[in-house]
Amino acid sequence: MTDTIQTIHFEPRSTNFNRLKGRLEHQVGKAIADFNMIEEGDTVMVCLSGGKDSYTLLDILLTLQKRAPIAFKVVAMNLDQKQPGFPADVLPNYLKTVGVPFHIETQDTYSIVKEKIPEGKTTCSLCSRLRRGIIYKVAGELGANKIALGHHRDDMVETLFLNMFFGGKLKAMPPKLVTDKGDHIVIRPLAYCAEKDIARYARSMEFPIIPCNLCGSQENLQRQNIKELLNNWEREYPGRTQTIFTAMQNVKPSHLLDSGLFDFKSLQLGDTVDEGDVAFDD
Repeated sequence: MTDTIQTIHFEPRSTNFNRLKGRLEHQVGKAIADFNMIEEGDTVMVCLSGGKDSYTLLDILLTLQKRAPIAFKVVAMNLDQKQPGFPADVLPNYLKTVGVPFHIETQDTYSIVKEKIPEGKTTCSLCSRLRRGIIYKVAGELGANKIALGHHRDDMVETLFLNMFFGGKLKAMPPKLVTDKGDHIVIRPLAYCAEKDIARYARSMEFPIIPCNLCGSQENLQRQNIKELLNNWEREYPGRTQTIFTAMQNVKPSHLLDSGLFDFKSLQLGDTVDEGDVAFDD
């Protein structure tokens, strides 16, 4: 994925860097508390792809683990999908340096994707399904009841627009969900974090970033188009992405059209509805 964020480098332990680190730690801690993501005795498997988001997630979680009022374990997991040129030694070397328990799972999903998907077509959907199944299996083998993914605020907003524009649904990424089989809980501790902050933090920490050559070269993905749209809005109206994200936390079913969420048919004179017609004043 092309990084459209302006490069800004903070020297480690500078005032700006410490502010950035503090902001990310606060946002991750708040997300964990708001959605009860991590509890006493949990084993959290952090899915590490080699990208800026998952590196930052692991780093912040390890920092918070040291001072958290509860005890929980963290184990890092990487899925080596046998992409050509994938530097298999980078993540193990980094994780040994960090000192966190880790597991490298090797599965040749690359060959499956290239066999099933015609040349030039988007590989993301099949790749994600294969990867998800393997992640759930490994979590069970490692005894992890929580699976932490590196999706951030901007990913959630992009997904909202993808589902609206192409799926006809008001649906985004939840900060916490139970897997279909009910065996694990998936959490997204970076839910409150802006991508630009994560990118700056990753550059300052000099994480050994590994690009995704399987899907990263597909510039015409729908998600890439949505990202460009939101980036353009953000440049023209700074703060718009955060406003949209805030709206996702402030839903009024009585002012939408889903009868499954609000009983419009039974609405009668004298009934009280939150905000009522005040919503039209703006």
